[in-house]
Amino acid sequence: MIGRAYETKVLNRLYDSGRPELVAVYGRRRVGKTFLVDETFSGRITFRHAGLSPADTETKGLLREQLNHFYNSLELQGMEPCQRPSNWLDAFFLLEKFLQKIDNGSRQLVFLDELPWLDSPRSGFLRAFEGFWNTWGCHRKNLMVVVCGSANSWVLDTLINNHGGLYGRVTYEIKLSPFTLRECEEFYRSRAVKFSRYDITQSYMIFGGIPYYLGYMDKELSLSQNVDKLLFSGNGALRNEYDRLFDSVFANPEVIKAIVRFLNTRNSGYTRKEIVDKLGIKEGGTLSKHLNALLSSDFIIKYVPFGLTKREEHYKLVDPFCLFYQHFVQNQAKENGIFWQQNVNAQPVVTWRGFAFENVCFNHIGQIKQALGISGIITSTSAWSKRGDDEEGTQIDLLIQRNDNVINMCEIKFTSEDFIVDKKYYRVLLSRPERIRKMVSPKISVYSTLITTYGLIQNEYSGAFVNVVTMDDLFF
Repeated sequence: MIGRAYETKVLNRLYDSGRPELVAVYGRRRVGKTFLVDETFSGRITFRHAGLSPADTETKGLLREQLNHFYNSLELQGMEPCQRPSNWLDAFFLLEKFLQKIDNGSRQLVFLDELPWLDSPRSGFLRAFEGFWNTWGCHRKNLMVVVCGSANSWVLDTLINNHGGLYGRVTYEIKLSPFTLRECEEFYRSRAVKFSRYDITQSYMIFGGIPYYLGYMDKELSLSQNVDKLLFSGNGALRNEYDRLFDSVFANPEVIKAIVRFLNTRNSGYTRKEIVDKLGIKEGGTLSKHLNALLSSDFIIKYVPFGLTKREEHYKLVDPFCLFYQHFVQNQAKENGIFWQQNVNAQPVVTWRGFAFENVCFNHIGQIKQALGISGIITSTSAWSKRGDDEEGTQIDLLIQRNDNVINMCEIKFTSEDFIVDKKYYRVLLSRPERIRKMVSPKISVYSTLITTYGLIQNEYSGAFVNVVTMDDLFF
């Protein structure tokens, strides 16, 4: 298994705890939650069940189908045939009897996958699950229940942060994040896919660190050929993935997609008020629920742009797959199975790479701090964009504010060769630190920092940069 060493260690420690454990594993769809549990507990799962997707079933008959499916799982895994349950209370009673009958004193592991899908409207699932755990499960020292779900807002709001009968009952939670660049490289190597780091970085710009997507890469094809095959051909395996992402996870997918489309229109993101004004969504709990759902699934982040207050907090779309799909795939008027190969060096693609590499860097702040030698220093990150008025307009890709009175002012440049500073750009770089100090404090030191693909060509102007971080640094 690539990566996931920490998560595997935690899960094994909980398995051996000798106490009843209720563990919630959540994360973005396709990030590898089920694979993690299957691989970690291979040969040790006593009972497993996965909910049926509500997107594939009529709501009217969904409860009956879920109950029948649960019963079938019990029977397939050793329960003697009996009367099928008519509600979730009866279904969990059957599970309790089954586990008691086969109990030999060793650890019993119950794995309930896609738990949010089981909680269909007016099904009574949550109350039954609450009864199962509070009345029976939490009193059995040899029982471990692991639940998974891609509907992260449900897992957080309904299970982990429950204010009712399940309050404080989850003994451990694991949020599974996408692969880092290093883990992507290890994954490709394990599949004999021989991409350079330059291409691995570009694949991250398109597919993110999502193992499910990376698994489709054909080792006999170049990155460009793989992108065409998966996204631009008529039968591409991921051509319809964008809609599936939202339709299978969110209760109101069209509203969620509308928010994502709007956030895609500005790289720096928008304030909550701007989202309300543009989309006509009422301010309040419903909007908070939608935004929190996107935040918990790693589709968006929220941050306070440099120089602004908490009230002007921005929401920014950062999911690489969503960004790429909206930028290139959804606007294709007709099928073109060689679109990416034809346009890989076109100016719109070159421009897009610049913004996409910024997102790669925002997802690898830890690696950037390590390269700068500041891993142990408390920091906050933001961007800064100022429109020109009486002063020249300014845009700084990344600011790392440190609690040792230093700000790393980062310029992010994705190039196919070493970066070179010319006289004009040199003058721009020299003017920016003073502008930042005016906004913060004259006591602050501002270090101009270059984050680029390969490196910096030394010339009479290269001294404008105090630090240089390369693409290779992001792979550690």
